Amino acid sequence: MLYLVGLGLGDAKDITVKGLEAVRRCRRVYLEAYTSVLTVGKEALEEFYGKELILADREMVEQEADNLLKEADVCDVAFLVVGDPFGATTHSDLVLRAVKLGIPYKVIHNASIMNAVGCCGLQLYNFGETVSIVFWTDTWKPESFFDKIEKNRQNGMHTLCLLDIKVKEQSLENLMKGRKIYEPPRYMSVNQAAEQLLAIIQNRRLQGEKTEITENTICVGLARVGAPDEKIASGTLQEMSTVELGAPLHSLIVTGSMHPLELEMLKLFSVDSSSFENNVCQRIT
Repeated sequence: MLYLVGLGLGDAKDITVKGLEAVRRCRRVYLEAYTSVLTVGKEALEEFYGKELILADREMVEQEADNLLKEADVCDVAFLVVGDPFGATTHSDLVLRAVKLGIPYKVIHNASIMNAVGCCGLQLYNFGETVSIVFWTDTWKPESFFDKIEKNRQNGMHTLCLLDIKVKEQSLENLMKGRKIYEPPRYMSVNQAAEQLLAIIQNRRLQGEKTEITENTICVGLARVGAPDEKIASGTLQEMSTVELGAPLHSLIVTGSMHPLELEMLKLFSVDSSSFENNVCQRIT
């Protein structure tokens, strides 16, 4: 049996009872280590679960999944995922491969950023398409995520922006030379995401375009959701470019139309309450 087990968002104890029982009866336990990170280390998980964990990076899951599945054909194997198992398409691919090989699987769900984001007070059913904001480079500055945020806002919907994670990435030079040398991990902050959005707004204005999103659009920055030191800050997009939320993981919400109750909740986390009183781009339903 292959178990795909969600770990939740905070620490080792966020695993469900059902998930913990599955982990403890498995012979091999893999920890997916590239689509998200927990606020505790591998050692803390091993101590609480009473099991040795095998770190599964992107390369291993995408290129050596068959070896993992061969093990699941002869014994119970657990594949642990931060948040919920279906937060990333790679895990759907693992299920499809298991089915093709005739290996039974079981999914044990848990909280993920996709629903825990409601902690800021915005209603989940008012969210549109989720987008990923990627790190720009000197030569690659995509803007497709901005267009999706604009479309959501035109429809009055909020946008959850998942911010880029770079784990076990190679420089172009090392990649071309085939050297297994990896760059230090990088996690995009709310500040960096806001700066990229502001740069796009500026670029489009220079091209004569009028954007739905401006420097004054109300946004929400979230850090370490589900952890004891969770942090939430609400304010304008401009304020999000300077707010200090600390260690990863961060997420950003660009609001659409807001119900008065949503607005009242956001004010609990305001960087500057006057941003809400004076905001001309605020939309109330």
